[in-house]
Amino acid sequence: MKVVNLKQAILQAWKERWSDYQWAINIKKNFPKGATWDYLNLAEALMEQAMIGPSPNPLILSYLKYAISSQVREKSVIWKMFDDFSRELCVKSLLEIMDMFCHRLSCHGKAEECIGLCRALLGVVVWLLQGCAWYCERLRELGSSASTEASLRACQERLYNLMNSTKNRALVHIARLEEQGSWSNVEQSVLKVTDALGSVPNQTLRTKLEESVSLVKSIPMMLSEQSEPKFHASFPSVHAFIMLEGTMNLTGETQPLVEQLMMIKRMQRIPAPLFVLEIWKACFTGLIESPEGTEELKWTAFTFLKIPQVLLRLKKYPQGDKGQDFMEDVNIAFQYLLKLTPLLDKADQRCNCDCLGMLLQECNKLGLLSDPNTTCLTSKRYGTDYREFAPRLKTAENANIQPNPGLILRAEPTVTNILKTVDADHSKSPEGLLGVLGHMLSGKSLDLLLAAAAATGKLKSFARKFIKLNEFPKHISGEGSKSASVRALLFDISFLMLCHVVQTYGSEVILSDPSPSGETPFFETWLQTCMPEEGKTLNPDHPCFRPEPGKVESLVTLLNNASEMKLVQVKWHEICLSTPAAILEVLNAWENGVLSVEAVQKITDNIKGKVCSMAICAVAWLVAHVRMLGRDEREKPQTMIRQLVTPLYGENTLQFYNERVIIMSSIMEHMCADVFQQTAATLRPPMEGQEPIPYRNLLPAKDPIHVALSKQFQTVLRKGWVDSRALHLFESLLNMGGVFWFTNNLVKELLKETRQEWADRVVELLYSIFCLDTQQITLTLLGTILPDLLTDSAHWHSLADPPGKALAKLSVWCALSSYSSHHKGSFSARQRKRQREDIEDYNSLFPLDDTQPSKLMRLLSSNEDEPAALSSPGDRSMSSSLSASQLHTVNMRDPLNRVLANLFLLISSVLGSKMAGPHTQFVQSFMEECVDCLEQGSRGSILQFMPFTMVSELVKLPALAKPRVVLAITDLTLPLGRRVAAKAISAL
Repeated sequence: MKVVNLKQAILQAWKERWSDYQWAINIKKNFPKGATWDYLNLAEALMEQAMIGPSPNPLILSYLKYAISSQVREKSVIWKMFDDFSRELCVKSLLEIMDMFCHRLSCHGKAEECIGLCRALLGVVVWLLQGCAWYCERLRELGSSASTEASLRACQERLYNLMNSTKNRALVHIARLEEQGSWSNVEQSVLKVTDALGSVPNQTLRTKLEESVSLVKSIPMMLSEQSEPKFHASFPSVHAFIMLEGTMNLTGETQPLVEQLMMIKRMQRIPAPLFVLEIWKACFTGLIESPEGTEELKWTAFTFLKIPQVLLRLKKYPQGDKGQDFMEDVNIAFQYLLKLTPLLDKADQRCNCDCLGMLLQECNKLGLLSDPNTTCLTSKRYGTDYREFAPRLKTAENANIQPNPGLILRAEPTVTNILKTVDADHSKSPEGLLGVLGHMLSGKSLDLLLAAAAATGKLKSFARKFIKLNEFPKHISGEGSKSASVRALLFDISFLMLCHVVQTYGSEVILSDPSPSGETPFFETWLQTCMPEEGKTLNPDHPCFRPEPGKVESLVTLLNNASEMKLVQVKWHEICLSTPAAILEVLNAWENGVLSVEAVQKITDNIKGKVCSMAICAVAWLVAHVRMLGRDEREKPQTMIRQLVTPLYGENTLQFYNERVIIMSSIMEHMCADVFQQTAATLRPPMEGQEPIPYRNLLPAKDPIHVALSKQFQTVLRKGWVDSRALHLFESLLNMGGVFWFTNNLVKELLKETRQEWADRVVELLYSIFCLDTQQITLTLLGTILPDLLTDSAHWHSLADPPGKALAKLSVWCALSSYSSHHKGSFSARQRKRQREDIEDYNSLFPLDDTQPSKLMRLLSSNEDEPAALSSPGDRSMSSSLSASQLHTVNMRDPLNRVLANLFLLISSVLGSKMAGPHTQFVQSFMEECVDCLEQGSRGSILQFMPFTMVSELVKLPALAKPRVVLAITDLTLPLGRRVAAKAISAL
């Protein structure tokens, strides 16, 4: 009836020739106020009546214009577009009406009305494009005509004016997602216009038409447009992250490393060539400063084996640089690297070979560099001038030394061959296998092979094979003395190699993948319960050190009476488990005066004389025992350790004794380092040319740890990059002080920094230092430290810019990295190995039961008008905490998800409060950084935890009141997300 009444009213007005204001008065008198205006479709009814004849009815149009001018209709005028563009007067009057409101499209009504505005705008775009296409077609058919060109120009100008506004494009973007069908009409019309462009004779008009069409085409890509990154010459976070991986995580899988690097590249928008250059710079720095020995081999394997594989995987990722090929990026990176001659010369000198040449060859083999580029780069490095200035690589003293890079590259295929050899069945003739193992022990072969295996991801299977080999000697049948010694050697060599692997690469290499069979292998049991490691405390009275008394007695008797260990029919794993108890007996006897020093010496000689594993088991227990003793009680057990460490140079030792003893001594030194350091005792007199254990005892003796942390951080900050020694010191401090202490003190260092440039540098350095344990540090930073700073007004002053902005950036980077690796399950192995501490019991901090809202929740009740119909589970109304994550049913038992959800609730309450200050500025910086770092089109970003009601608060901040920001922070895949975005953008 209302529609009929409206039509009658229009006819009556026309008959009686009401003026526009009379019409308005009568309409308002006779029709109820409020929402009914929407149901009346007033504009549509007036339009329909006005356009009946060949030319529009001016009186009825004046009513429509009056309604628009007096804003009786808040929503944009929606009319039924008609396809008959030949009625030029009607088209012209429609365009005039459009001019009345196109410059100020806005809507302050409900969310549904705002979505209506988006749809209407999309309709207008379709209509204008159809008009342009129709007039272009007409020009093609009838040739040039001034009136057609004028009409085409009129449509083109309106289209350009509408689409030149980011706000309007954003509203159309929402409508596009809301109504896929209508958008396909836009695409078809765009194609028609593009096809017919050639028939427009006027060059200027054609160019303008192209501009208008390209604006329409750009709508789906609105979110991928990014501002140009600031130009930097170096990127400390990439450098430090590569240093961390090379120093501490050679065994880590390649994929998490690649994803973390891509995350850093995306967040900082680093151009690909500079990104690759920074990776190479870090590799060369690591090579140059690595301590001699195992560490140097690790870095060589990382640089020459692992990083080329990392680049090969990076090649598969879209780099986002303007269509440039990744091979060209690698080429440009090497060109930049060539300019760093001192760095390259120093690396060549350290490695005693042409490092760059070898890397170029490796990259060329993997298809990262083309043949011409490889040749060109090689000739640039070794042009005619180079030979005069280059350090002479082949000097007399190092002419015989084989360079590590060459050895490492040769070791990689050898690893595969050894794995195959060990896999074969050796039960019939184990002697052949012994030859292979003996060869592995000579010189630095073992370290080379382990480094190559670690860098190529084969170390776990390597260790698995040796565990299997270590189990093999358990099975004894009737054996002679020759097969008994082969069995003893197989057990011993595999045991030594496994201990060495654990000390060099960490026990998680073996423990992260436990044995598949039901029975736990001997070595795994021994490693977990008996082997001393840094940061692990053993109980010397543990039952594992107390086997059956009978076995212990017979072993003590054997050690005391026999001139040497017998080998036939001996079960070595049982002997190893009985050794600690036997040593305790001997130690007690010595301390009670029953045994003389000479007798003890004879026993220790027997222990280490044939099978080094026994000596290692003895020292492992002695270390645990000494740790429990006072200073005065330590002398005798320490003397026993010294006796066991010193090799025995007798005639009657088993094969490969010298090679085994070298590894045995190194294993024991690592085991004893901590205990001997406690009383400043030495294990043995320092030998010339012998390197101390790298990265041990880094903490300054007299400083409190917070001073040590601050000093080390200031040193790193001045240098501008983190070296491997600093990383090891930071890790010791993290383990000693705990996650909260470590994070909190480093955040304090950041908040002290009042210079913009330095604050930015601190963020990059801290981000990479936090990679020591991203997950736990992020939980502490977002779950404890930021809430403290934001809720306590006494701390607000410290959040002023620049440090406040820097902390916001750091927080977002940590949140994104943590969230990304968390959901791809790509933790690095080294983050798993750190001993977990429960930072907080997150469940008690943020109760799960939603019927009892936490204090934080109560802070956040909001009076936002609730959208009427929501397409969400159960059509629940929008509470102040409803966020996209709830509609996507994200698991809120996960600590990171809970911390993020609560942080966004807190941010929401800061925005809604009446008090502004540095903390509000911090929130703004945090949100800006989220938008800047957003991985485009990703549904599962951290912003899904943001309450929908927060959007209307955010657009009150001038820096965030931008259509693109609103599109970026709302989840447009959800109908509710689109309504919230439409409402916020319409009101801008």
